[in-house]
Amino acid sequence: MDSFKIWAVGNLAKTPELEVRGEHSYARFCLIGNDYAGKDEDGGAREVVTSLWFVAFGALGETIARNARKGDQLIVEAKIRANNWTDKQGEKQYDHSFVVEGFRFGAPGRAKREEFEGRREEALPRAV
Repeated sequence: MDSFKIWAVGNLAKTPELEVRGEHSYARFCLIGNDYAGKDEDGGAREVVTSLWFVAFGALGETIARNARKGDQLIVEAKIRANNWTDKQGEKQYDHSFVVEGFRFGAPGRAKREEFEGRREEALPRAV
């Protein structure tokens, strides 16, 4: 049983790349989300930006790397895995990984929309 799971909705900070090491493949990617953080001195809305790094292994990683582009929205289900180690100075270090277990594509980003538009223009018959 996985103790902790999260759902995250955000936009890709950059286009994911597939990494292959031996027989294993994975894609690391960063999702960015903007949240309302009150009003500034002038009464305008303030936002705080949150970014989280995820890793997707095997077929999930391959699908994300092949089809997702910078700016695309992803809806991700991930488990949280503890990464604890002792550094060279003997100090205990703590970190976490967010390992993707499932995802869905949300709204396309600008790069994906431009790709779609280019394909649509190529498919249209040309006037003589």
